[in-house]
Amino acid sequence: MDKTWMQKNRRSKAYWDGLQKFLDYAFQNSSINGMILCPCKECKCGVCITRANAELHLKVYGFVKGYTHWAAHGEFVYSNAPKPTSHDISHGVQDELDDMHGLVHDAMGIPEQDYTRIDGTEYKSQLPNVEAEKFYNLIDNSNKELYSGCKRFSKLSFMIRLLHLKCLGKLSNKIFDMLLDLLKEAFPDAMDGLPKSYYEAEKLMKELGLGYDKYDACPNDCTLYWGVDARRKHCETCKESRWVKSENDPTGEGRKIPHKVLWHFPLKHRLQRLFMSSKIAGHMRWHAEGRTKDGNMRYPADSPSWQTFDFHHPEFSQDSRNVRLGLASDGFNPFKNMSSTHSTWPVILMPYNLPPWMCMKQPNFMLSLLIPGPFAPGNNIDIYLKPLIAELKELWDVGVNTYDASRKENFQLRAALLWTISDFPGYVILSGWSTKGKLACPVCHKYTCS
Repeated sequence: MDKTWMQKNRRSKAYWDGLQKFLDYAFQNSSINGMILCPCKECKCGVCITRANAELHLKVYGFVKGYTHWAAHGEFVYSNAPKPTSHDISHGVQDELDDMHGLVHDAMGIPEQDYTRIDGTEYKSQLPNVEAEKFYNLIDNSNKELYSGCKRFSKLSFMIRLLHLKCLGKLSNKIFDMLLDLLKEAFPDAMDGLPKSYYEAEKLMKELGLGYDKYDACPNDCTLYWGVDARRKHCETCKESRWVKSENDPTGEGRKIPHKVLWHFPLKHRLQRLFMSSKIAGHMRWHAEGRTKDGNMRYPADSPSWQTFDFHHPEFSQDSRNVRLGLASDGFNPFKNMSSTHSTWPVILMPYNLPPWMCMKQPNFMLSLLIPGPFAPGNNIDIYLKPLIAELKELWDVGVNTYDASRKENFQLRAALLWTISDFPGYVILSGWSTKGKLACPVCHKYTCS
């Protein structure tokens, strides 16, 4: 589909004609109750609006930058091109494929004894570990047609589309299960091999690295019901109940609805995924093998803090694939003008192994925690950081067995958190250091820095 019109002047006829085609496509493939997610620069696919409003927004504000693959409006990548042969690959005939197919091809054709020359070095090939093999098999299965002769959907893309509709339509898990049963009864061949319930679909997403965990929290930010506190029914500090009763429960028994919920996106599997693409795995060694080392500071690896860390932990720095992380967090209001006080806190990690033109790009950010509002956690943020801290300790002390697709070998991946990134108000919450009054500056310990 030609999308060059998206780059043209928004007052041009070509842009207006292309916009009508986009709206026709979006409302045909992703409309819910006559509305779609608005992809303009203001809404950023976060608000459902009517066609007239969407057309107005896209004429006034334009599309959000980089939105050339209409994933939120029914466009799914599915290639029916024949798989390249080993002869094609060895002679450079293979075209550049998307990331998912690239991961599959990294896993294909690896015999037990093989030698691959990368950057002038020969590496003895190993078979992928269990986690990598599971992931590659899932990606490989995404190439299976939904039914014989179907070129529009693969089995995986169809299930993702159903889950997308569930989120947009706010379907309950029970209704989603009933929908799957109906589809299986009507189209048994198409539904063969697909999850039979929302529970199985959620497990599939977790295996693809798209899963998350939810933990209940005390409304006063005293306790996170995780680990040793997972089975508690009341907060030991403030004695507040873990759940609030629902007034609309017809049974009168009261549904167990938590006051607050922490969203946790496991870090370990996401770090493993970085090395399952040979291109990204090669970039993860750039800080040691690719950067200029002339004494000038161009990159965090040139900084005294990075070099001091390497000096004190030589066993960690010996393998350049071990991940150096930075952590950033700050509050934002997801409701814009609808609420003037709400504050939700995402906790995001960045891998500093990557080159500077990649490490701070949005696709490489790793959302680890989503701390709920309506108020900022304040000095109690450590309550919500517990799952992440436990993960980081495990990754530092033990690591995780990971398959490096660029070197065709398994290794023990470790990770370390080097620093945090925040403004001064965020610094107060993350570190506990007061940035006002006496000893306000954390560097010079004075009222203000001169």
